[in-house]
Amino acid sequence: MKADLIIRNAWVYRTYRQCFEQMDIAVAGERFYNISPAVHLEAETEIDGTGKYVVPGLIDIHMHIESSMTYPKEFSRKVLPHGVTCVVADPHEIANVFGIRGIRSFMDQETELDIYYGIPSSVPATSLRLETPGAVIGDREVEELLEDQRVLCLGEVMNYQDLISEEDTPVKRFIRLCGQCGRPVRIEGHCPSLTGDDCARFICEGVDADHTQQTPESVLEKTDMGMFLELQAKSLTPDVVETVVKHSLYENVALVTDDTMPDHLMEGHLDRILRLAVKNGMPVEKAIYCATLTPARRMHLDDRGIIGPGKRADFIILNSLENFSIEAVYKNGKPYQPSGNDREDCRDQGLFPEDFYHSVHCRPAEAEDFEVRGQGDFALVNAMEIQSFGTRAKWVKRQVPIRDGKLCWQEAGLCLAAVFERHGKSGGVGYGFAANAFTSRGAVATTWSHDSHNLLVLGNSPEDMAIAQREILRIQGGYAAASGGKITARAYLPVGGILSDRPVEELAAELAGVRRAIRDMGYVNNNEIMSISTLTLLVSPELKISDKGMFDVKTQNPVPLIEKTWIQGENESENA
Repeated sequence: MKADLIIRNAWVYRTYRQCFEQMDIAVAGERFYNISPAVHLEAETEIDGTGKYVVPGLIDIHMHIESSMTYPKEFSRKVLPHGVTCVVADPHEIANVFGIRGIRSFMDQETELDIYYGIPSSVPATSLRLETPGAVIGDREVEELLEDQRVLCLGEVMNYQDLISEEDTPVKRFIRLCGQCGRPVRIEGHCPSLTGDDCARFICEGVDADHTQQTPESVLEKTDMGMFLELQAKSLTPDVVETVVKHSLYENVALVTDDTMPDHLMEGHLDRILRLAVKNGMPVEKAIYCATLTPARRMHLDDRGIIGPGKRADFIILNSLENFSIEAVYKNGKPYQPSGNDREDCRDQGLFPEDFYHSVHCRPAEAEDFEVRGQGDFALVNAMEIQSFGTRAKWVKRQVPIRDGKLCWQEAGLCLAAVFERHGKSGGVGYGFAANAFTSRGAVATTWSHDSHNLLVLGNSPEDMAIAQREILRIQGGYAAASGGKITARAYLPVGGILSDRPVEELAAELAGVRRAIRDMGYVNNNEIMSISTLTLLVSPELKISDKGMFDVKTQNPVPLIEKTWIQGENESENA
C-alpha cells in the first residue's frame, strides 16, 4: 500500500493517556491509516516532523456563528487557520429573526469546516407574552430539522419556567421529539443561577449540560449531579480551573467558545480558549483532551477527536506546545489553504434571500421618545445595574427627581434603555433604566440584541439616542454610537440586522471603533458589546428588558419602570 502522506518523527498526542510520543503518522485519503514508531510505507508526500507536535483538530460543541456577526462560509475561512476543524452551532440568533428559513440559509452554505447544528430550543427565548421575535420555532420545525443528520442536539434550553411547568410546553415537547427520533440527540442547557433542587429538577427534565458562567461551587455541584460542563472564557478563572484540575474532572468538561466577537476572532477561536485554560492552571495535555475527545464524545462524533487508524485526518501541526503555536492545519488529510473565491461578496453569491437585507421595520425615533413622565417631586424607579464583568444585570432601585412632569433620570446617574419592536409586528416600545452605564453624554443603538434582536437604544442624551436609532434604520441593522449630536462609530450588519456580508477583517475594524466609542462614554465591562446586547436577554439574571418592558428573569413577571412617586415632604423617611 502507498500512503498519501507520512509525517515522520513528530511528537504525537496519545489521547487516552494524555501525553506525547515520538511517532510516524500515515494518512490514506481522508483518514489516518497508521501511527507507529516507524511506518514502513511509501507516500506521495513526506514531512519531517522532528521537533513538531501533532494534535487532533479542535472541536467546539457550543458556539453561535452569529456571535461573530458573519455567515458560515466566511466563518469557516477564519477559524480553520486556528486549528478548529469541527463545530456544533446553535443558530438561534438567525432563527429569532427568520425562523427555519434562517437556519436553512446557514445549512445550505458549503464550507470546508465541518459544521453540525443544534436545534434552537427557545425561539423566542421566553414567550410571546414577554417579547416579540421575528419568527417562532415550533414542533413542526423541530421534526423537520431532526430529519437532518447534521443536527446533533437540542440547543441550549433556557426557559426554566417552561421546563418545570405542569403544562405541556413547547420545550417539553421538543425534548420528547428528540427522544423519539431514533438516534441519540443531546439536550443542551443554559442554567447560570440554578442550584439545589432547581438544578436537580432541570437535569431530571432531560437537560444534562450547561455552558454558562461557573464558580468552583457550581462546578462541583453540577458535575456531582451528572451534568456535563462546557467551559467558556468567563468560566476559566484560576479558581475554576483549579477545581477541575484538583478533582480530575476532565472527562466531564469541554472547552467551548460560546460567543466570539469578530474583533476577538482576529486573535483566535477555540485555540484562544485552550491557551487561557493553560494560562490559568490546566496542564496543556489535559486542555487538548477537553478541546478534542471530550467534546467529540459528548456529541457522538465518533470518527474524530483522536489520532488513530480509521479516524478522520483532521489535525494540527504545532511549532510549540508551550504557546500552542500553529504551523499548519490539515482537514480531511490535506493542508488547509483558503481558496480564492472565499473572499467573494456574500450578496453576489446569493447566500441569503434578498428580503434578508430589508428586515428592520420600525418608526424613526425623536428625542421626545426618550422622555419619561411622572407626577410628584420624586420617583422610585427600577433599574438594571450593569456589572464590570459578565452579562448579569443586577436589579436595583434608584430615587429620581421629577420636574415639570418629567423624570430627571440623568441627574440620578442613570441611562435610559428603549427597545423598539423591529420585525414589523406590534410596533411597541419597551423602556427601562440602566445604572453603571455611560458617564459622559452619548448613546448606542443596535439590532444585535439577544435573542429577539429588536432595536435597542441605550443612552443618557435623548438627542443622541434618536440620532443613533435613526442611523440603525438607515443602514438596516448593526451597531451605531452617537455623541455630541453626531455618529461617532458604526458597524454594518445588513443581513437580518445581525450579520455582516463582508470579510470579517472589515467588520472587526468597524466593531473595534464602536468599542472605543462606548468606552469613551465611560462604559466599563470586560465585553462591552455583549454586555449591552444582552440587556434584552430575558433568561440572563436578574432584570432585563424587551419591547414589552422590564421583566424579573427568575419569575418572568413584569417589573414597572416607576415603582412609585411622591411629593416632597411625604414619606421622606421611608424613601431616604
